[in-house]
Formats: sequence, C-alpha cells, structure tokens
Amino acid sequence: MYQPYPGGAQLPETQRPPAPASVRNAVRVMYAGAVASLVYAVVFIATLSATKSAIEKHSPQLTTSQVNGMQQILIASAIVDGLIAAGLWIFIAQACKRGRSWARITGTVLFGIATVSVLGELPIPVAAPVKILALVVWLLGLAAVIFLWRGTSSAFFKATQP
Repeated sequence: MYQPYPGGAQLPETQRPPAPASVRNAVRVMYAGAVASLVYAVVFIATLSATKSAIEKHSPQLTTSQVNGMQQILIASAIVDGLIAAGLWIFIAQACKRGRSWARITGTVLFGIATVSVLGELPIPVAAPVKILALVVWLLGLAAVIFLWRGTSSAFFKATQP
C-alpha cells in the first residue's frame, strides 16, 4: 500500500472565521433586495396603465403608437432589470457571506450606480407605487452597504483574504 507523504501536494484547508452579525445582516438585507427587485418588476407591470396615463399627461405630443411602443419597451426592461438585479443581489450576497472582499467593493459600486439611476429616473413619469418601490430597493442597498463597511465586517473580510 502506498501512503502519500504527509507534507505532500495538498495543503490543509485554512479555517475561515464565521461571518460577524454585520455581514450576516448585510446578506439578509441583500436577499430582501433580491425579492424587492422582483416585486418592483411585478408592480411596474401591474401598474402599467397608470404609467401609460402618466406618460400621456407628461408628453401629450406623443401619438398613441409611440406611447404603446414605450409601454412595450417598459415591460421588457422591467422584466429584464428585475431578473438581473435579483441575480446580482444574490450573487453579491453569497460572495460576501464567503468573505470575498471584491464582492463588498462591487456591491458598493453597484449601489453608487443605483443611486445615480434612481436620481435620474425621478422625473420619468411612472406610477407612484413604482417610485416608492424604487426607493425601497435603494434603501435596502444603503443598509447593505452600511453593514458591509462596519468595523466588524472589515475585520472579517481582511481575515478571509488568502
């Protein structure tokens, strides 16, 4: 029988410290953000008639055909955006739970982009529930970023780096 040499090719797996409460809370908030992003897409589609009315009031010069075209684009973008956003929330949450420092940075950058996006979308005519849910999703992002940059979280991310 052949026994491999004890100091052979395989290194012992280093123990990863458990995630602190701040990281676990950030992950929970990110999961809530994923759900909220999907709800946002559903509400956007459900309130499309109100959004269509808001577009017609905001831009009376548009023809019915143009408004209907905008409506179809909004439906497609709501579905795609909701699915991509939910996927990103979950992906970043899982990576943060594993202590990946890049995930914390990426999540923060995505939050910055979301902030600019939300501010840019304020003047766009959409139904009130859609704007409220956009604010809720943004607030969840803010909470996640705050949790991810607390001192205990920073120590966790530093301790899990190779």
